[in-house]
Amino acid sequence: MAALAASSRVHAVTPAASPFRFATYIADGQHQAIQWLIKRNCSVTPVQLVRLYISLCVVSLGIAGLFWMQGARMIMPFAWLELLAVGTAFVVYARHARDGEKITLHGPRLVVELENGGRTERAEFARDWVRVEPRSGDGSLIEVSGQGRTVVVGRHLRPELRPALAREIRFALRGC
Repeated sequence: MAALAASSRVHAVTPAASPFRFATYIADGQHQAIQWLIKRNCSVTPVQLVRLYISLCVVSLGIAGLFWMQGARMIMPFAWLELLAVGTAFVVYARHARDGEKITLHGPRLVVELENGGRTERAEFARDWVRVEPRSGDGSLIEVSGQGRTVVVGRHLRPELRPALAREIRFALRGC
């Protein structure tokens, strides 16, 4: 599995009549896997955010500088305080912009990788022993469990789509 993720030859294969709505087939030479990528919906990338912050700094400090030269000395500390607060909010946003879940079914293994705030959590399950169930009810998060471990997925998916994702994973586990 590690070779599959690290290989530069991995590419997505989309069969014409795929039974999956959320998944893609990935291939690495002779091996084939099914992968679900569920990412946070971010309208601004971290690079765009840095550019926006730099332009905000230039404009804000430019205006504060003009007032400072006119004798309004207290404008500059407040401009710096404002930029510090906005910068902190942008850093928090950027840390979570790449959050997501990757579920890969490769041969006898189901691998779940959760990325949250730059930390990655990984759990592997034997295909034959894994259970995929809603956590409590309709639209709730999905529990993937087996061999004494449980991982919760579906955080970045709309609640009404979570049951369809659970059915799709169960279908793939049965050997589609």
